[in-house]
Amino acid sequence: MDEAINKLAAYLGDRLGNKLLHSEVALGELTIEVERDDIPEIIQLLRNDPLCRFGCLIDICGVDYPERAERFDVVYHLLSPWLNHRIRVRAKTDAAHPVPSIIALFPAADWFEREAYDLYGILFSGHPDLRRLLTDYGFQGHPLRKDFPLTGFVELRYDDELKRVVYEPVKLMQEYRSFDFLSPWEGMDTAIPGDEKAGDPEHRDGEP
Repeated sequence: MDEAINKLAAYLGDRLGNKLLHSEVALGELTIEVERDDIPEIIQLLRNDPLCRFGCLIDICGVDYPERAERFDVVYHLLSPWLNHRIRVRAKTDAAHPVPSIIALFPAADWFEREAYDLYGILFSGHPDLRRLLTDYGFQGHPLRKDFPLTGFVELRYDDELKRVVYEPVKLMQEYRSFDFLSPWEGMDTAIPGDEKAGDPEHRDGEP
């Protein structure tokens, strides 16, 4: 398998030329990095080339690196059922520059691109219906970005007077508590409330 993947990597290096920014074989799978504007052309080549035949789109997902200028990686996972190969295609982008949609090549990309837009804010040009998919109406922000607060920006509740669900800014009713993060298997320095007898030798092993 590794030999076949290495041959595929060499073949794609020749076919793609300067459009291939980087390639790597790890754990029996090939990963290539390309420019975002070249995504449709390269995905079409991987699907149609007889030595590739990546005819199954497994997933499109995002990865967030907030410290980078182009903070997102858009990652395409493709499978060739005929040749039993997998490939991962990566492209960098940011929140302002869209990645060309590949719905014309793989209709299943509709769901995946909307999911990446909803959770990361990644834009896809040429998508026929790019709107939120998993979050609620009126949701603020993109929850899988690493700078998204764990509490979110708003919370919802049912208002008895208005007889409807209302959105309000998040209100923390108490400060976060301090935790020592000790493993429960290592024991605690203080007795657990209601278990004061645990350290008494006279009350061990079920003795009265």
